[in-house]
Amino acid sequence: MSSGALGRLSTLTLSVKQLSRLPHLSDILPSSLPSLPSPSPTVPVSCVPTLFQEPYILSGYRPVGQDWRCYLLSLFQRHNESLNVWTHLLAGPLVLLRVWAYGLSLDSASLPLCLYILSALTYLCCSVAAHLLQSHSELAHYSLFFLDYVGVSVYQYGCSLAHYFYCSEPAWRESTVGFWFLPGAALLGWLSCASCCFAKSRYRRPYPLRRKICQLIPTSMAYFLDISPVAHRLATVPWGQDPALPLHALNYHALFFSCPVPERFFPGHCDIMGQGHQIFHLFLSLCTLCQLEALFLDYGSRRDTVLQLYGERQLWFAGVSFLALALCSALTAVVMRGHVQRRLAKCETVKQ
Repeated sequence: MSSGALGRLSTLTLSVKQLSRLPHLSDILPSSLPSLPSPSPTVPVSCVPTLFQEPYILSGYRPVGQDWRCYLLSLFQRHNESLNVWTHLLAGPLVLLRVWAYGLSLDSASLPLCLYILSALTYLCCSVAAHLLQSHSELAHYSLFFLDYVGVSVYQYGCSLAHYFYCSEPAWRESTVGFWFLPGAALLGWLSCASCCFAKSRYRRPYPLRRKICQLIPTSMAYFLDISPVAHRLATVPWGQDPALPLHALNYHALFFSCPVPERFFPGHCDIMGQGHQIFHLFLSLCTLCQLEALFLDYGSRRDTVLQLYGERQLWFAGVSFLALALCSALTAVVMRGHVQRRLAKCETVKQ
């Protein structure tokens, strides 16, 4: 028995020696796979063009003109857009997990809710792409933020559809606002995208006040119209009788975190973490999750009456209008991108 064991041991020793003569993995990979580029270290504000500079943010900028893969890999780099990316990147899977846990099925009654979920994922994805990749070039910066505005427009109208079909009360639907609600929401959603694209392409830093006014007027009008069914319900229905109302009320907090505070008072101390826009992103993600939960409660309690109240034709018409708004907003972004591309090409020609 001992001689057999010694024989097996010698065979194993020979096998290990043979394996040691095989080429190492590190000798094979460099010749067969290209190495990925590494993102360059971040730079101070003075090292990036004016277009990419943010007020009161003095460092943490990614250099302009790197390979696209560098900006993709900067997802794992520490820079002044990191939290803007991650706050929305993590919210997307959370939305999908909640939808999966709820077990939502697609039919006529659930169509507005499905469109809302699609709109939420759209704005989250567009926002992630804009903040992660915008430093590649001036054209990329404009193009990606135009895409971000498309996502905002789509999300506004997705909220409007869900609020109208699941959250509105009969008295509100019979009012003048209720009668014109969906056409007005679609128009203001497109105007939000168009005005933001125009203001982004028209004005240069330091931005004048009229740029902010150009962006805020249609966006604020769209916001206040979109929440009008919920606001009416919050004012007329006792909160104790409706578990969805406290969750709906939480959605109002996101409106107050879109200004450059606290970095305005601590320049250079909020470069990586603590910017007002990062706080806005965080609260917007949390509000989206609260809103989704509230809509699930409303949908569960009103699902059986949706078809009776609105009819299948109106529900599917809402789906068509959603696609139409998304297409109009996307075409607006494409037209504005073409305008910016021609202007940048003309400036480059003048420099040469």
